[in-house]
Amino acid sequence: MNKQDAMLHIEVYSDVVCPWCYVGKRRLERALGQLKRPHITWRPFQLNPTMPKEGMDRTTYLKAKFGSLDAFGQMKEHLLTAGVEEHIPFAFDKVLRTPNTFMAHRLIWYAEQQGRQDAAVESLFREYFTEGADIGSVTVLGQLAGRAGLDAGAVESFLHGEEGITEVKAEETTGRRLGIRGVPYFVLNGSISISGAQSPDIFVSAFQQAKETFTEREEG
Repeated sequence: MNKQDAMLHIEVYSDVVCPWCYVGKRRLERALGQLKRPHITWRPFQLNPTMPKEGMDRTTYLKAKFGSLDAFGQMKEHLLTAGVEEHIPFAFDKVLRTPNTFMAHRLIWYAEQQGRQDAAVESLFREYFTEGADIGSVTVLGQLAGRAGLDAGAVESFLHGEEGITEVKAEETTGRRLGIRGVPYFVLNGSISISGAQSPDIFVSAFQQAKETFTEREEG
């Protein structure tokens, strides 16, 4: 791994109930290609910060958010097409409830401390969007954490406590101070931003910009 690759730090602001964030993760991974994996950090951004802790019925949520199920249906078609392209078998009909995602973001924060953050994010996206898992449940989060290589019991104990609450709230506040209004949102080396699940070539171009900026700083 060359020095430039090593110094490429990507922060990804996302929410685990955002299907475009899952698509964006896949496109980012494709863009990275043969690069040695740079340092990637997943940051919290709740799309529904006022969601009740117990979540809500999915149909009720979709009607409230989009005005009608037909309006969501139009976006769903675009997502299904993107899913085929990125090998994501979206199964929206299996999702019965829209959860409050704060607990899931705490798990992602915890997973970073254990060196398993990307695996945890992948597990959450996959099980929610392809199996309809209730990722607002501590028990379910523990199970998914176990599949990501974490200790399920330790994760459940962590989620029942208060550790990470302040830190996750602070990270989300930072994102909103950056002016982020929607996700996914990618920040490269703290200076170059990409909004949305862009195509891999857009990411590749941004990587090059980030590397050039890194080189200029080193030489300056």
